[in-house]
Amino acid sequence: MLNVLLAQRVHGRAATAVALSRVAAGVVFVIFGVGKFSQHATEVDSFRTYGLPSPDAFVYAIGVLEIAGGLMLIAGLGTRLAALALAGDMVGAIVVSGIKEGEIVSLTLAPAELVTMIALLFTGAGSRSLDARLRRRLLG
Repeated sequence: MLNVLLAQRVHGRAATAVALSRVAAGVVFVIFGVGKFSQHATEVDSFRTYGLPSPDAFVYAIGVLEIAGGLMLIAGLGTRLAALALAGDMVGAIVVSGIKEGEIVSLTLAPAELVTMIALLFTGAGSRSLDARLRRRLLG
């Protein structure tokens, strides 16, 4: 199982492209996650509009997911697990606030982030990541 989670399918220039995409996506998630805390009341109002249960708690949970997941992407540590959780987050954003409410960010940026997360699920973090270092150390 560890081998599957840490396997790297890209090397060389492709690994550089994966690393840049991974870090850029991570930065976006961290920024939006911080917004869940710094603009908490506004986010709660939005989540209430979406009809989500316990919007206050939900905003905190999504904020923690986006910050932690974004930092994991930036570091390239636990990349596939972070990408899977964040892909679910983006599907939720696309469906709940994008399709249902027509919010432009959820119809533009969220699909782009979703595509990046799907790519990371396939490629892994790339050879320039903590996942790759961990794999070399644990699996030789």
